[in-house]
Amino acid sequence: MTRKTPDTERLDANERAQLAEHHPQLPKLADALGQGKASRREFLRTATLLGLSAGIAYGMAGKITGDGFVPRAQAQDGTPQRGGVLRVSMNIKEISDPATIDWSEKGNTLRHVLEPLVRISSDNLAVPHLAESWSASEDLRSWTFNLRRGVKWSNGDDFTADDVIANFERWMDPGVGSSNYGRFSALRESNDDGSRMAEGAIRKIDDHTVEFNLRVPFLAFPESMGDYPALIAHRSFQGGNWADEPIGTGPFELTRFAVGERATFARREDDWWGGEVYLDGIDYIDHGDDPAAPFAALASDQVDLLYRLNVEQMPAAENMPSMVIYEAQTAQTGVARMKVDEAPFDDPRVRRAIQACVDHDRLLQIAYQGLGVPGEDHHVAQIHPEYADIGAPQQDYDRARELLAEAGYEDGLEITIDCVAQPTWEPNTCEALVEMLRPAGINLGVNIMPGGTYWDRWTTTPFGFTSWTHRPLGTQVLSLGYRSGVPWNESGYANPDFDALLDEAEATLDVDARREIMAQLQTMLQEDAVFVQPYWRSIHTAGSPRVKGYSHHPAEEHHFETVWLEA
Repeated sequence: MTRKTPDTERLDANERAQLAEHHPQLPKLADALGQGKASRREFLRTATLLGLSAGIAYGMAGKITGDGFVPRAQAQDGTPQRGGVLRVSMNIKEISDPATIDWSEKGNTLRHVLEPLVRISSDNLAVPHLAESWSASEDLRSWTFNLRRGVKWSNGDDFTADDVIANFERWMDPGVGSSNYGRFSALRESNDDGSRMAEGAIRKIDDHTVEFNLRVPFLAFPESMGDYPALIAHRSFQGGNWADEPIGTGPFELTRFAVGERATFARREDDWWGGEVYLDGIDYIDHGDDPAAPFAALASDQVDLLYRLNVEQMPAAENMPSMVIYEAQTAQTGVARMKVDEAPFDDPRVRRAIQACVDHDRLLQIAYQGLGVPGEDHHVAQIHPEYADIGAPQQDYDRARELLAEAGYEDGLEITIDCVAQPTWEPNTCEALVEMLRPAGINLGVNIMPGGTYWDRWTTTPFGFTSWTHRPLGTQVLSLGYRSGVPWNESGYANPDFDALLDEAEATLDVDARREIMAQLQTMLQEDAVFVQPYWRSIHTAGSPRVKGYSHHPAEEHHFETVWLEA
């Protein structure tokens, strides 16, 4: 097939005017796509962040590139049937405060009842949800969100701007401990740890319009509203146990909840704003940490869908006609991160020595059967639109031994890494690191523990292997995990130059300029050797052929309002 050359002139004057009406920078972005300076993915991501609808963005990208590309459609698998309860195997974790949840399974439990202003689609784009639309000022410092009208809370209250403002006020209180405190740091008086939300940062225009005024420009502001800790709770919730009175705007209501056991949902009796919902309910069942248990439950028709399929189970699943396998390419990963302010990891020579022992390609093959992409020790994925190709650190044992000797460990180094027992790719990766570090004289012990134990200490352990879920933008990950003082900065990394560059990257619309800044940020993390990032992983799950209308989300988010069960 002959691929057509991109050409902005394929857009007529009205279409260019439509772009300019949404944001003055959009015609320039279209020109960059037409000139081959921006990829279609970069155009789509940036255009939707600036408020252009996904449908219009896809249409214009297709017209410019000349290939008529259309977004991936939600599978329908025939005519939807109403009724039935979807049974899903997934760990049931504590969800007392939606603002402080810190795990994807918690997000899945909540998001059938609570909803975000913005949702990240399976195509990795920011799309309107409780917010119907938004627009940004030319300098990206003022954002206006138009809220969806006619949305009702399950207690009968109207969803209004007061709900949005109440949530942001809680999130930006450092005493609450929400990761949103770092996620929306542009709303604070400063980046200093403990700073409060700036006066005038949020303004209610009317019941369905909210204006956000940021300290610094922030391109990914709408995107950040799609992360699971940014689900909107009723304005009356100011702490306590949300599950005791689970008011929501979503398509389902929570009817039963028990940590480690079960979470059940029933379709709302009143009409949900999003239209018809086919399932009568959802039944999440916790089968524990052994991946064999949920697999057996699916094989014996005790559940309809798994949260996750381990890579070791892939061959068995592929040979079972009763299972449908789903796959997604993602920016999910794990980091063997070191506390840079605690000995011996406070010496960068020690961290660089550990990094120099690693063969990322080999780790991917050993621990994850090659089902992914090797990492490069900077936590920005090739599928992130702003990714800069700076290359990966190379294995060099001579250099590792030299660095250890300079740091005073010429006779070797004894260290221990903490990790969870399940999923198995995490301890498998740590065990592979044991063998890779040994030739340099580094004896690595692996402390495998239950997930609950690890997650109680994941931000404090000196050396830990932490899994990170998919996020659509590299700047999001860097801001959540490596900006000075933010709640999820598990390494203790604090670099004012890094923070300033990250601010600049988040404020830069020009694709080439943003990538140049990202190259500097990625290089800083790589050279400071904050962590070893073995690989990016493809993710898989499996379900019954009865499950229809389901698509596997790159962040493993569950959106079941379009799912139905075949009789």
